[in-house]
Amino acid sequence: MAGGNFMGADERGCEYPGKLTRYVALTCIMAAMGGLIFGYDIGISGGVTSMGPFLKLFFPSVYRKEALDTSTNQYCKFDSQLLTLFTSSLYVAALIASFVASFVSKKHGRKVTMFLGGLFFLFGAVLNAAAVHISMLILGRILLGVGVGFANQSVPIYLSEIAPYKYRGTFNVLFQLAITVGILIANIVNFLTNKISAGWGWRVSLGGAAVPALVILISSLFLDDTPSSLIQRGKSEEAEQLLKKIRGVDNVDAELKDLVEASEASKKVEHPWKVLLRVRKYKPQLILSTLIPTFQQLTGINVVMFYAPVLFQTLGFKANASLMSAVITGAVNVGATFISVYCTDRYGRKVLLLTGGVLMCVFQALVSALIGWKFGTTGVVATVLPQSYAILVVLCICVFVAAFAFSWGPLGWLIPSEISPLEVRSAAQSVTVSMNMLFTFAVAQVFLKVLCWMKFGLFIFFAAFVCIMTLFVYFYVPETKNIPIEEMSRVWTEHWYWKNYMDDVDAKEVV
Repeated sequence: MAGGNFMGADERGCEYPGKLTRYVALTCIMAAMGGLIFGYDIGISGGVTSMGPFLKLFFPSVYRKEALDTSTNQYCKFDSQLLTLFTSSLYVAALIASFVASFVSKKHGRKVTMFLGGLFFLFGAVLNAAAVHISMLILGRILLGVGVGFANQSVPIYLSEIAPYKYRGTFNVLFQLAITVGILIANIVNFLTNKISAGWGWRVSLGGAAVPALVILISSLFLDDTPSSLIQRGKSEEAEQLLKKIRGVDNVDAELKDLVEASEASKKVEHPWKVLLRVRKYKPQLILSTLIPTFQQLTGINVVMFYAPVLFQTLGFKANASLMSAVITGAVNVGATFISVYCTDRYGRKVLLLTGGVLMCVFQALVSALIGWKFGTTGVVATVLPQSYAILVVLCICVFVAAFAFSWGPLGWLIPSEISPLEVRSAAQSVTVSMNMLFTFAVAQVFLKVLCWMKFGLFIFFAAFVCIMTLFVYFYVPETKNIPIEEMSRVWTEHWYWKNYMDDVDAKEVV
């Protein structure tokens, strides 16, 4: 056994003895690998849509504008609704799948839900790699989306429920770290496969999604379910033995009692969706589960990450140079996430969100200014872009990505997964995943068209949203550092605004 001791206190003054064990650390790392499938897809889709052979086969009109028509407005050369449908169809599927995953997670556990996520993603990867028609690509993307919906529904909750509360933030951030590693791996794969002269490199890129799918698929076979999930499904004795195993001590009575009480309360709630939507005391969880993932996507981060090669190519970079720039931003994304791994449980969630918000706002505005300076409103550049300009653009984008990576990236998943009581936790997480996927879809579907219309002003639009959400965090997001997950109600009763919603209405009164 390894790690430091921790003592959690419940509202009656009882303490939770235990320590951070090697088993818990390894379990959380394996579960967090579910983020690889989401990250790999974000990174891979933008890369293949900048590859000539892929565009020539599936999107010939875009290929002609990009490769053959040198007079085309740089802002509009990739504008194609079919092309954006390829990217964004995954997120519609993930949105719908998250609601199904909520039911599966509650009835059959987090482990089964993760396994199914890996399985669907594997099927989608194989279909995409073998595609010979656009319909095969879209169907493959839909299967990938179902996998993402199941994984994103189950993994954050799993990590929040199984990790000791003092380390909950650190281990939950591993999910985002896995996403960033997936993006980086995808960028490297794209860079290498683009060099395959025979023109089938895009098949390797898309088929490579099978690797992270197998990682989560195999990992889930060796994971135990969480104590909360076991108790919720009537397996209290198994949950007690597991709790002793993951805490590294035999005395788990206090924590087990709280988990059983939370489970009994959740069983009184027959319709968690109706309760979440109608009971006043759950409004804070509902509002934050809705707004946090919405704000996360309106930072513009996924525009940068899954359209990075296209974006850099639009800015005048050559194909290989644009893919290499995407590799650089992907590496920055991974590196900066370690800041969150280190700081989340030491300094709290809010300080990271506020710091990241300020940096993102400033550097989004700088990116907009740099693009406007060279491309203006016409999208046409009279001269070759100087190297110094290219370096400055990449630098600003890297700072923006780094700020997101230590703040809204990981915390946009962590906070919603830890703020809800057991009786509505799966439903609230479905809201988080569905809102995340809805706005990811919306941004992906309209970005290329809006870039053509708004030009460099699009980045000002995202910067304005970053300012708004930073103010929202300052006033309305409570600090959840070092609060045991089953005692999270205290953050609402102590908050200057949300305490007004903490009344005595019982959820079982809602039919």
